[in-house]
Amino acid sequence: MSGLIQPNPRDAGTPELSVVIPAFNSEEVLESTVRSFAEHFAGRDVEIIVVQNGSTDSTVRVCQALADEWTDPTVSFAFLNSAKGMGNALRTGALASRGDRVILTADDLPFGFSDIDAAYRLEREWGQLPSVIIGSKAHPESVVDRGPLRSAMTMGFGALRRALLGTRTGDPQGTFVVDGTLLRSLADRLSEPGFLFTTELTYALELSGIAPVEVPVRLNDDHRAHPSRIALTDVVRMAWGLLSLRRRRQGLCGASVNLSGTAG
Repeated sequence: MSGLIQPNPRDAGTPELSVVIPAFNSEEVLESTVRSFAEHFAGRDVEIIVVQNGSTDSTVRVCQALADEWTDPTVSFAFLNSAKGMGNALRTGALASRGDRVILTADDLPFGFSDIDAAYRLEREWGQLPSVIIGSKAHPESVVDRGPLRSAMTMGFGALRRALLGTRTGDPQGTFVVDGTLLRSLADRLSEPGFLFTTELTYALELSGIAPVEVPVRLNDDHRAHPSRIALTDVVRMAWGLLSLRRRRQGLCGASVNLSGTAG
């Protein structure tokens, strides 16, 4: 079941959308990414939340400068701090978000807005948005060639997920567009501090009977030449992390999630 959620009228002061961007040593790309989101959603009631998590470069100064200089009348900007780790940053941003929908994304826009635009095309085609949409490198229409080593690692990680967790989602690590109430109800039960946070989120969703809808992505040309930052030691840690997720299965499905986006 894809979990289509009927939209409810927004409360006064509730943004249409929250964009959560984890930032770790992101001084070179962060301002460009934030301003790209502001331009993309100009004129809409949107909040951008950057969560820096233990940066040792000038990321904090970039965030403060953006906050001090921000003048957009409809798109708001805020930055928070979390413990080190992408998962800690995404969870902090998710719990702080107020939007009807929440986008969980990366600090460098590797796919531009191809994933987000594909997600919102579903609203026009289906009449409403699915509860969870993922910009998926596994989608057959995606263009994401990153070389044989990265492709082999991705396939191996996918096989491990299916074997250890039984998950059906092809790629749980892309951009997420999630019903805000649903995400906030789940976030407190998620504990992964790092890279596996979105895998844990997908696992919890599937255990609750909600199948994310995957949409195609197109990798930016300037990202295709980037070498993989994943080492063999990371693969080993991922395997142990997946085993840990399987051990926590009961806690992840301990509360029911219904398609109105609430946990009970």
